[in-house]
Amino acid sequence: MPGCHAAATPAGVSSKAMETPDPATVVERLDALRREHRALDEEISRRVIDLAQDELTIKRMKKRKLQLKDCIARLESALIPDEPA
Repeated sequence: MPGCHAAATPAGVSSKAMETPDPATVVERLDALRREHRALDEEISRRVIDLAQDELTIKRMKKRKLQLKDCIARLESALIPDEPA
């Protein structure tokens, strides 16, 4: 997903990508993602009201909004410390 730095890393990802992110950085990224998510939600609402708007644009915006929601959930999860076994 564009712009999403998640804690989960698939096979073949460099070891640097598997480092634990700095909590302050994660919080900052979460804030930016939430702002973008909120802005997209407002824009989608405006465009849905105006039925003359391009349906494809609205679909793309909704898809990006879902991607942002997934990124936010992953980053929030990264902030929760793992419990020792």
